[in-house]
Amino acid sequence: MNVALRSALDDAGMSPRKLAYRVGVSIKQVERWLADAELTPHARNREDAAHALGVDEEMLWPQVVKDRIKTGNDREIINSYPYRSACPSTVWAELIDSAATDVFLAGYTNYFFFTQVPAFADTLCRKADSGCRVRFLLGDPEGEVTRQREAIEDVTLSVSTRIKITLGELEKLGSLDGLEKRFSAAEDAVNHVSLSVFRFDREALVTPHLARLVGHDSPLLHLRRQGDGGMFDRFAEHAEELWSRAAPVAR
Repeated sequence: MNVALRSALDDAGMSPRKLAYRVGVSIKQVERWLADAELTPHARNREDAAHALGVDEEMLWPQVVKDRIKTGNDREIINSYPYRSACPSTVWAELIDSAATDVFLAGYTNYFFFTQVPAFADTLCRKADSGCRVRFLLGDPEGEVTRQREAIEDVTLSVSTRIKITLGELEKLGSLDGLEKRFSAAEDAVNHVSLSVFRFDREALVTPHLARLVGHDSPLLHLRRQGDGGMFDRFAEHAEELWSRAAPVAR
């Protein structure tokens, strides 16, 4: 729990619901801030919350201070996890919920969003309705690289099955303006399956897939863009290049 935020709320005599109203976010978002001390809200929300509570934002989210003093090549690395599964679901939910212009999910299967992120389908609909561009870049479930990866992983829930789960969930959403789906090109499949890039406006979660491991057992980096040509841009450009050659998913 974020004890500092809880104490500030108590001192101000303010409920989480009232803080959510003052900041202009959902009550669920404030509850996520309270539940996870490592979760750092976007700068605008941090500033508004601190102002509403009458405290310095660094008191509520001390990680902000550490992020600000980084000056080397790692300054865009907000956090790192030895396993993707170690990244709290609240981090994924916060990033998706906060994205205003671009949600780009360039994992090979992307199925875990529907099983691990609360109310993910509803969030997608809300994002698309608000004008946010939502993109899914998937591997071809019938492709040769998919079959090769299935043999390498040798797990019950195969790669093609996980892709089809995602396609099925997206089909349930119907036709949404602003939601796009593509299969990566055959010549790009090897590069796609070996690196997942999930982008949310100026932040991204990146997973380089290790040897025979499935995605949730591979490491993950949380990046926030700080300037041109940094790590965020390098990974974002990789995903955009794959997207540029990808084929639309037939309805």
